[in-house]
Amino acid sequence: MADPKGFLTTGREVAKTRPVEERVKDWNEVYVPGSLLPIISKQAGRCMDCGIPFCHNGCPLGNLIPEWNDYAYREDWAAASERLHATNNFPEFTGRLCPAPCEAACVLGINQPAVTIKNVEVSIIDKAWDSGDVTPQPPERLSGKTVAVIGSGPAGLAAAQQLTRAGHTVVVYERADRIGGLLRYGIPEFKMEKVHINRRIEQMRAEGTKFRTEVEIGRDMPADALRRRYDAVVVAAGSTVSRDLPVPGRELNGIHFAMEYLPLANKVQEGDFVAPPITAEGKHVVVIGGGDTGADCVGTAHRQGAASVTQLEIMPRPGDERNANQPWPTFPMLYKVTSAHEEGGERVYSVSTTHFEGDEDGNVQALHLVEVSFEDGKLVQKPGTERRIPAQLVTLAMGFTGIDRSNGLVEQFGLGLDERGNVARDADFATNVDGVFVAGDAGRGQSLIVWAIAEGRSAARGVDRYLTGASALPAPIRPTDRALTV
Repeated sequence: MADPKGFLTTGREVAKTRPVEERVKDWNEVYVPGSLLPIISKQAGRCMDCGIPFCHNGCPLGNLIPEWNDYAYREDWAAASERLHATNNFPEFTGRLCPAPCEAACVLGINQPAVTIKNVEVSIIDKAWDSGDVTPQPPERLSGKTVAVIGSGPAGLAAAQQLTRAGHTVVVYERADRIGGLLRYGIPEFKMEKVHINRRIEQMRAEGTKFRTEVEIGRDMPADALRRRYDAVVVAAGSTVSRDLPVPGRELNGIHFAMEYLPLANKVQEGDFVAPPITAEGKHVVVIGGGDTGADCVGTAHRQGAASVTQLEIMPRPGDERNANQPWPTFPMLYKVTSAHEEGGERVYSVSTTHFEGDEDGNVQALHLVEVSFEDGKLVQKPGTERRIPAQLVTLAMGFTGIDRSNGLVEQFGLGLDERGNVARDADFATNVDGVFVAGDAGRGQSLIVWAIAEGRSAARGVDRYLTGASALPAPIRPTDRALTV
């Protein structure tokens, strides 16, 4: 145990954010650079080294949290990095983007603020990169087997890295012009600067992984050609079909899916555009959807100079404390104020959009909504609560409904689907098609980044065993595993 009295003598302290008036003028990460290292060792010392560390259960990766907390407390950063990478290929991604179910399951969190596990994680990996402790790990020998990975999000990258290190020749196919999937174009720069993706890609290249961009399997290359070329295929194409809002006026100009809006802002940061083709500058912006993607739209609109930003959520406002029906160590639904919400805008709960209103040129100019409640599991509108709000840009951030089938990938492979429309798989993450496996949101449905990486690692074991008859690769989860709930 690092500090036997740490949880008694040290209070929770988290990363400091830059002043709002400063950070909305740029696209850099919102946190003060270097602000964690002076405090993080003491924060790691709050870990109680529990006999049964429920943080392990909260994280699908099975991160060895008490171990790297102990090393961080002692400032043995190299050992901490080794323990961190033992279960997680990309801790700099999860340390920035994961909502930290491990902290919700922290034993200290029963009656005190939980250990700042996420901040400790990102401090360790950033220190490791700065110290040169993150190096390529090429295989000692090659197996002679080849694997294609479709999709370069966190699941695809994790599977590719694991299989490359196991000695297989791996090629990652990505339909976008850059590697990273939603990490690249779905996550704004202010949440994770893309340098973190770029240096991981370079590490993977040095290990032997190959990458092919602007190749969409099913459209640019037929599935049968891919199967003939490779000994195994991993489908890690994500759950990329956005949930639509079929109400009157949906066809008006200025109404876009979040994943039409956010990538363009990222492309400006990549140098592809001087200004984004879809911009919030000077406009009244309405974001429909109260989740993390909606918050990303809010923060992006602030930086583009929106006249106003309103975020709508159909569900009631969550509470500030755990509900009795969401006991520890489950992940509770709490009212969350992200960095984007700190920057301004209005959040409106328990409302539903009835229709959009346009001008004479076919552009959206207003949104009509009504207050709603749930009675016996049914959505009920409250009479007399209708109102109109100005809206010159509307982003739909209501989640995703499944794998993209428009490119023919599912049909060309002949993949079976489950009752939710995800690609079905067995205990080894294998599909109904011999040699074809599935990992990430394509098989699980929309989920968290930690689940995506865990899926990629687990699917890699299934592929390795298929190719060689046995595997020493770890498999942190089963396809049927789900987050701890009641």
